Amino acid sequence: MRDNPIKATVDYELDGIQHGFLNLPHSRDNSAWGSIMIPVTVVKNGAGPTALLTGANHGDEYEGPVALYDLARSLKPGEINGRVIIVPAMNFPAFMAASRASPIDGGNMNRSFPGNPSGTVSEKIADYFSRTLVPLADFVLDFHSGGKSLDFVPFAACHRFDDKEFEARCEAAMMAFAAPCCVKMLEIDGTDMYDTEVERQEKVFVTTELGGGGTATPHTIKIAKRGVRNFLVHAGILDGVIVPCDEPVVRIDMEDDNCFIISLHAGLIEYHVSLGDEIKSGDLIASVSPVERTGEPVVEYRARTNGILIARHVPGLIQTGDCLGVIGSAV
Repeated sequence: MRDNPIKATVDYELDGIQHGFLNLPHSRDNSAWGSIMIPVTVVKNGAGPTALLTGANHGDEYEGPVALYDLARSLKPGEINGRVIIVPAMNFPAFMAASRASPIDGGNMNRSFPGNPSGTVSEKIADYFSRTLVPLADFVLDFHSGGKSLDFVPFAACHRFDDKEFEARCEAAMMAFAAPCCVKMLEIDGTDMYDTEVERQEKVFVTTELGGGGTATPHTIKIAKRGVRNFLVHAGILDGVIVPCDEPVVRIDMEDDNCFIISLHAGLIEYHVSLGDEIKSGDLIASVSPVERTGEPVVEYRARTNGILIARHVPGLIQTGDCLGVIGSAV
């Protein structure tokens, strides 16, 4: 396999703090010998664990970039033991376009792993993470939220594994993040995800879903900023103590596909419950009204399991096949 074309302007082995770029050559109409310059910060102080921190894996999710650009400005080498690699906007082209996927190649970064050094722009970025950055890390935190099409109760998450010792390590890091909800997350499709590649390399991994709707709020930003520092404290990298969540913490499990409510119709959504509400199987979650003519009957969507509504669709119109809601069971 060929070498990845991305060249870092920082030295990952150098003590101190460096602000630079992951330089990906990209010839295009307005810059024949141009590059995509992905911002990166490396903070290192002697020997110790390495944490890799990423945001904007999807470009329309903002809590991660806000927290990580802030951390890149404020973190000092003297505060840490080890190394912190910060990439606030992994899919930088999508981030700058305020879109989920890359405007260059249409690539969904979180479905592009392990990547390809000879592939599209998104695949080249994924390959650089898979073969260069993730192998350097002991702990990986990847910020997500709902973007423009989903809204979530704010939560940190990890996954289930056959290796229960590894699962326990990921779960401990998730709990240390101290989000209002902590979720054992079930993916609709884990194939080609960053999560899957990081976990394949047996790195302690935590992800989040911190709100959505294509924006960030003071509440979700506070959770993100507190959580990333807690994650570093838990990893043994940052000096300090874990700052607990300032609201009751709810443990949530996603046991099977009954968690997901997928719309089989297009139309206008009327929700009958709110995010965070307790749900019983059979409860009416939402109605979808046809909009192409008046007088048509609505279609009701009901819960298939007991739990809490942890995600819902935004904005008010939905298409066939969209995720209408997610119900997680409180532990």
